[in-house]
Amino acid sequence: MGRLVQDDGWRLPDELWWRMEPLLPERPAHPLGCHNPRVPDRAAMDAIFFVLRTGSQWQALKATGICSPSSAYRRFREWTEAGVFEAFWREGLLAYDGLVGIDWSWMSADGAMTKAPLGGEKSGPNPTDRSKLGTKRSLLTDGRGLPLGLAVAGANVIDFKLLEQTLEAVVVPRPEPTPAHPQHLCLDKGYDYDGPRQLGYDYRLTTHIRRRGEDRTATPAHPHQPRRWMIERAHSWLNRYRRILVRWEKRADTYEAMLHFVCAITVWEFVCLLK
Repeated sequence: MGRLVQDDGWRLPDELWWRMEPLLPERPAHPLGCHNPRVPDRAAMDAIFFVLRTGSQWQALKATGICSPSSAYRRFREWTEAGVFEAFWREGLLAYDGLVGIDWSWMSADGAMTKAPLGGEKSGPNPTDRSKLGTKRSLLTDGRGLPLGLAVAGANVIDFKLLEQTLEAVVVPRPEPTPAHPQHLCLDKGYDYDGPRQLGYDYRLTTHIRRRGEDRTATPAHPHQPRRWMIERAHSWLNRYRRILVRWEKRADTYEAMLHFVCAITVWEFVCLLK
C-alpha cells in the first residue's frame, strides 16, 4: 500500500491537493484589468484546511502566515458556490469504487448532533442540551464505513425524518439492487417507525431496525456482517475536524461545504492507503 504524504499535519497533504486542484474553477478576471497579486490556490486551500482541522476562527490565520483571513474566506465562498468540495467527495468515491468497489450491500445511517452557538440556517433547539441551539447531520455510509450521503437540519429534527433526504443526497449513482446482490440498511431504534420501513421498500432496501424495547444482547440475523458500528466510527472520523465538531457557520451552504470537505478527505485517505 502507498503512504499518504503529509506536510506538517495542518496543511492539506500533497496527494490530496494533486487530486483536488483540477476541480478548481478558473481564476476570475478583474473587471478593471488590474489587481493585487492573487493568493496562490494552494495557500488558500491550506488555510481552509487549517481552519477545518483546528476549528480556529478565520481571523486566527493572521498568526499562521499561511494566507490572509479575507483571502481564505473569499476563496472558500468562491469554491463553495462552484461545488468544489462536493465534487472532490464525488471523485473520491468514484476512485474508491474503481479500486475495490463501494460496498452497497450493507449500508448504515444515523444522525449526530453538534452545538451551533451562533445559530443560523438549519439550526434549532437541541432537546438533549437544554434547548441550546444545535445542528444535526445525518450520514449514510457503505459497508466499510465511508460516507456516501449527508443531510443537515436543526437539532430538533428527529433522525428518521432526515432519512429520505440522506438517501437522496448520495453523491454517486447507487446501483439497482438485485436478488443476487441485495442492499441492506442498518438503523438504530430511533428509526423504529413505519416511515423508514416504507422508505426501505420504496428504495428496494432490506432494512434492519432494532426495535424499541428489544434486548440489546439479541443475536442479529447476520452476525458476521457489518453492523451499526460502521456509522458510529464514521461520525468519530468526522469529529476529528474541530470546525464541524462545533458549528460556527451561520450559513447552511458553508457549513455543508465543510462537511463535504471532511467526507472527501476521509474517502481520499482510504483510497491513498489502498494504492
